[in-house]
Amino acid sequence: MSDTIELIGNSLIQHGKENNRIYLIKLAKEDYPGIIEYMDNLALNDGYTKIIAKVPAELKDSFLKDGYEYEAFVKDFFKEEDAYFLGKYFSQDRKDFNDKNDIFIITQFCIEKGKICIPPELNEKFCIKQLNKEHISQIIELFGNVFETYPFPVFDGNYILKTMSKNVDYYGVFADKKLVALASSEMDLENLNTEMTDFATLPEYRGNNLSYYLLKEMEKAAIEKGIKTAYTIARAKNTGINMTFAKMFYEFGGTLVNNTNICGNIESMNVWYKNLRI
Repeated sequence: MSDTIELIGNSLIQHGKENNRIYLIKLAKEDYPGIIEYMDNLALNDGYTKIIAKVPAELKDSFLKDGYEYEAFVKDFFKEEDAYFLGKYFSQDRKDFNDKNDIFIITQFCIEKGKICIPPELNEKFCIKQLNKEHISQIIELFGNVFETYPFPVFDGNYILKTMSKNVDYYGVFADKKLVALASSEMDLENLNTEMTDFATLPEYRGNNLSYYLLKEMEKAAIEKGIKTAYTIARAKNTGINMTFAKMFYEFGGTLVNNTNICGNIESMNVWYKNLRI
């Protein structure tokens, strides 16, 4: 069962046993400080082992004083303010960063090599197009072939349709009429940012830099809509997806420790960001 997404006051959170955490996705400043106590109580009552909160710079120090720890950063996330990803732990096992060295090596490799590893043009056997409701069954099938578990309910057609109708643009790579890779741009038009997410490529089509070309296409569309900041939360030990963002000149923003249930396990995630107006 997927985690629950709900409004608390005017703030948006996700919580549940799937990720065994609370994720403060969007904080309405008027809900502070009450939302801190609410999330603490929810974590304790339901046995969650982590809260990850995405907060504006103005409130960063207040959260830190309340037991949160700095994990990552996105410059110019809001119209006139940076965003910080802050973690609070209710279990030492969840807090232990056992793969820190491996993730550091992968991240540094991508930072150093990404900007000099520019792929050639997209092979002519592939084409990229924006997806619509007619593609939902293909989207679900592709996600199912790539991910054992995922932090959001991408295997649910109603969820895909709802997000597609609201604030998420899905893009796909086709080989003939077969959807072989996809990604999405989840836009916050109020704050002019977008999360580049949901990257999935069928195993037999990996090695063709399809995520890179999808990211280029989504950036182009985001710029046309006036978006100023793009970011991602990527699997920290997956060299390919981290290299994709390094190739596109994203800045490394930090690592969310033991953060997300993806592909059957709780994994640490890297944050990357980019100013699209430079």
